[in-house]
Amino acid sequence: FLDHVAVGNEEWNPWELDDKNEQAASQQRYEAYLKMIKNARSHLEQSSLRVQIWGKAAIGLYLWQHIFGGNLEPDNVNAQWREGSQKAGSTYFSFITGPSVVPGYFSVEAESVVLVLNGREKAKITYATQWLHYVQALIQAHKIQRVAVVLLGNEQCNNEWILPYLKRHGGFVNLLFVTYDYALVNEEDIFQWPLGVATYRNFPVVEPSWSMVHDSRSYLCNFLGTVYKNSSRETLVEVLEQNGLDKLCWIAAREQWQPRETNESFKNYQDALLQSDLTLCPVGINTECYRIYEACSYGSVPVIEDVMTQGDCGNSSKYHSAPLQLLKTMGAPFIFIKNWKELPAVLETEKKMSLQEKIQRRKKLIEWYRNFKAWMRQKFINTLENSFLSSDKG
Repeated sequence: FLDHVAVGNEEWNPWELDDKNEQAASQQRYEAYLKMIKNARSHLEQSSLRVQIWGKAAIGLYLWQHIFGGNLEPDNVNAQWREGSQKAGSTYFSFITGPSVVPGYFSVEAESVVLVLNGREKAKITYATQWLHYVQALIQAHKIQRVAVVLLGNEQCNNEWILPYLKRHGGFVNLLFVTYDYALVNEEDIFQWPLGVATYRNFPVVEPSWSMVHDSRSYLCNFLGTVYKNSSRETLVEVLEQNGLDKLCWIAAREQWQPRETNESFKNYQDALLQSDLTLCPVGINTECYRIYEACSYGSVPVIEDVMTQGDCGNSSKYHSAPLQLLKTMGAPFIFIKNWKELPAVLETEKKMSLQEKIQRRKKLIEWYRNFKAWMRQKFINTLENSFLSSDKG
């Protein structure tokens, strides 16, 4: 499988003009690299902010490895303790994660902390609350001063439990970054955060290879997933079967959700993304799902069922394009449909596209996703710096 993701030639970049003088480019990169090493030391002394990120939910790995492009030592995903560090903006970030990171048993090395928590269901909220109480005690003891929380929110956006902890409600949390279309996002102290890929299933950081962008793919579309009774997913499978389109797509539907992937099922899933031009993304409990971001990683265009799911998610005071307002605001080059009955027409158009057109579209998608992650990283850093550094002066 690795040969799908490894770039045969490290210098290759799908967006550089093919005829560009490679030697000059690599010389520039080398000089930039030397400069970076030289600056890194002097910058360390100048860091006006030190931030420690405590990853106590799997989305912490999306933040650190995918959005920040940060490394973790050791490589072993099952290690009890993993850490990494990175200089960004005028901030020095360090990241720790793993089962051994428990309150009171690790050293607190910064006055500013980002706590990554899971608030998806009751048991997770109980655990998250213990961490918040630990942080509160550290603040009272003047061990730390500023706190941001990155929260895997509830799929129906029932996140009320966290509100009393926010500064604006008399708590101690300066900033909240939360997944899904949470109606209370205001871009002041509450921000929407992308769900990202399923890092809890060890979905990798994928480097685009030449073949991923240029090769013709075996399938028009794919859907590997659970088909819930009386859901739009049943409609999706029916539409494909009635029109004989299931022969042109990689469809593997199961009736029960499986949280634990086998190596084989996971490899199948990655191959399906790599071998399909489109990835079908029917709504689950929420419209936003890992599949969207995983498809982007492999240059397979997400076809999204653009309907609101039940619950309290929706438009916020800042965004009016729910569902998926964050992705839409960023101009995601996806295909949005309201009903799976529109799918046959979409696939008809696909059949007529030339490989050249598909290559251009893949480049656009992969480039968009790369920019999206870079933009989220920059926004995250700026938000922390604006809030934390100004609270110092205040």
